[in-house]
Amino acid sequence: MRIADFPIPDTAAAHAALDLADEYQSAAITAHGVRSWLWAEGFARVGGLDGIDHELLYVSAVLHDIGTVVPFDNHTLSYEEAGGHVAIALTAGAGWSRDRRRRALEVIIRHNWTSVDPQLDVEGHLLEIATGLDISGSRADVLPADFVREVLATHPRGELAAEFGACVTDQASRKPETAARRLVDGGVLAKLAANPLEGVARSGAGHNS
Repeated sequence: MRIADFPIPDTAAAHAALDLADEYQSAAITAHGVRSWLWAEGFARVGGLDGIDHELLYVSAVLHDIGTVVPFDNHTLSYEEAGGHVAIALTAGAGWSRDRRRRALEVIIRHNWTSVDPQLDVEGHLLEIATGLDISGSRADVLPADFVREVLATHPRGELAAEFGACVTDQASRKPETAARRLVDGGVLAKLAANPLEGVARSGAGHNS
């Protein structure tokens, strides 16, 4: 398994999503979104999941944290719901149908669920487990070691732990009824620090698949 196995969708929505992420997000948060997409595609391959809307998965992964940045930070909505509405606006401009635009909102919201049944939402399931890997290190031994090293070398983690930790703590403080509070109360800061991907990024050593 290699990055080259998963080409970025060559569509207006995919290009616009990455452009928007690059313009508004830090390099670390955007790299987190891209890695999350690659982990999601990898999990789909390993798990034999098919029928995936790859463009939807890419756009949702790249934009799933866009609701944390100041211009899109809604004072009442959770950051994932706010980000989902950004995805709706972007994909409307790309000509997506109303139903498909709503799917982007659903996938982004569901990435912060504790689990997503793939029978309910395969893209939501993949983004949930992919972000779980990139943030908390869950399922770190599922994907091939060479693929993990390649992704981390190509899209470095940088200051993700510090930046995302500060961001989610701020969200939890201001919006205590949202998933951000659950993440903080569940020890996300410690999980970020202990994520085995941090060690892979530093040492180049991977997990056996």
